[in-house]
Amino acid sequence: MKTIELQCRCSAVGLRVSGAPLLQLYCHCDDCQAAHGAAYVPAAIYPAQSVAIARGAPVATVVRTIERMRCPACGTHLFSELAAAGVRSVSGFLLPTGEFQPQFHVQCQHAVLPVVDDLPHYKGFPASFGGREEFVAW
Repeated sequence: MKTIELQCRCSAVGLRVSGAPLLQLYCHCDDCQAAHGAAYVPAAIYPAQSVAIARGAPVATVVRTIERMRCPACGTHLFSELAAAGVRSVSGFLLPTGEFQPQFHVQCQHAVLPVVDDLPHYKGFPASFGGREEFVAW
């Protein structure tokens, strides 16, 4: 099983991630926009038990509804805790070059601007995640 070591920008907090992600995506939801100050964020979704804190003590913050773990020193977003789903959403920015390979965009109904690429752009979530097969046309 593949294991990767990730860290925040100042190296105070480290993560150990084992196995392959369940999926990788770009999220455009208004919660992510508010928490990150960005139009959308890259997310690599892993089973919760596959993402362990290897060093340091991240702090939990909730901007709207989702608990997000950050480095207390530099503020780097590390992962979101989606306990009800049993997953952790690791920031795609932390992954080594070439490891983030998104499969689609979600919550495009909240998109700030169109993102034109070859990936599917779901209005909400795919049916496999409790949504509908509704897309936005950019």
